[in-house]
Amino acid sequence: MKVHLGFSLSDRIILVGAVLASILSLSFMPLGGNVLTGAFAQNATEEQRSATSSIAAVGAIANAQDDKNGNPVWVLSGGDSSMPSDRPANATATELKGLTTSTVNYYGNASGYLVYPENGTGLPAVVMIHEWWGLNQNIKNMAEQLAREGYIVLAVDLYGGEVATEANRARELSSAVRSNPQVAIENMQAAVQHLSSLQNVNSSRIASLGWCFGGGQSLQLALNTEQPLAATVIYYGNLVTDQNELSKIDWPVLGIFGSADQSIPVDTVRQFESALDANRIENEIYIYEGVGHAFANPSGDNYAPEETADAWAKTLDFLKRHV
Repeated sequence: MKVHLGFSLSDRIILVGAVLASILSLSFMPLGGNVLTGAFAQNATEEQRSATSSIAAVGAIANAQDDKNGNPVWVLSGGDSSMPSDRPANATATELKGLTTSTVNYYGNASGYLVYPENGTGLPAVVMIHEWWGLNQNIKNMAEQLAREGYIVLAVDLYGGEVATEANRARELSSAVRSNPQVAIENMQAAVQHLSSLQNVNSSRIASLGWCFGGGQSLQLALNTEQPLAATVIYYGNLVTDQNELSKIDWPVLGIFGSADQSIPVDTVRQFESALDANRIENEIYIYEGVGHAFANPSGDNYAPEETADAWAKTLDFLKRHV
């Protein structure tokens, strides 16, 4: 188990330097990514926003949505909550340059968001599973971010098209899925099959990735998939610790957690890791010291930017090595 106790002075200098270098090179960068952090997201000038793609390592995903009055806003995501900021409404067309996107009906009445690089064959693919809000613009932008790394991404919809805007409704929707898990499992299985059917996908290189509610569902897909996956990524999702049940997995697992997460206790994470080890399942489990649930969410009280940056870098490295 890897427990992160903090960052060295050199690590902090490198991280800050990357951000400063991004800002200093503003006029030379297209609006290709969607990452902002903290006060920068609130106070950024138009030129600074245009450089957000190069600050992707900081790990905060920013997305286009409308507020209650229909005004365009930035929404920062990475966990189970969101916060508006001021993103220009015309950013989407520029951000999608080089990507192909579409809404695809892959299971029953479920339509997912498919995004992939315009060029390439035999590409790796990822089933991306939304937070408890549903398949909102946040998740679609996360899919675009990952697609820019060379993956074909299908962001699934486990809520039949509904997107929650209030926590109570999000809780109801996620609870309904958990109380009738077979429907969600069949949904995700269909997503794997849909990706496998695409000519530009290498069907032996399909992984799953989810945050919070979606992290737990990523594990459920691994335990119930009809087609072997290449890898499973779980960001602080509900875990299964039964060794016999976990023996169904025959591919690498990446787990990202926080030591102060009260909903996913460290003891549970350790049991999960021990069961994986007992089954000789390759795994990388990272517990970031002092951070809580949804620490990768820049709009939440638990947001930890340095840990978020490190976790995202580890995620990309893990996918590159195994998918």
